[in-house]
Amino acid sequence: MENVLLNRAMALLAFIVLAASVVTLVVYVPRWDLAIMVGFTLLLAGWDMWHVAMGHKEDTH
Repeated sequence: MENVLLNRAMALLAFIVLAASVVTLVVYVPRWDLAIMVGFTLLLAGWDMWHVAMGHKEDTH
């Protein structure tokens, strides 16, 4: 149980770090096409994090 909670917390922390870094990129390089790709990247990363955190998919790396 403790390991599952730690995995969820680390996944959330990793997503926050990813989001902060790519949002910083969009702030300093304000291009609409870059913003679309960053949004798509965050959407895919968030979807993957959600499925791993909720136990829908087993992370076997």
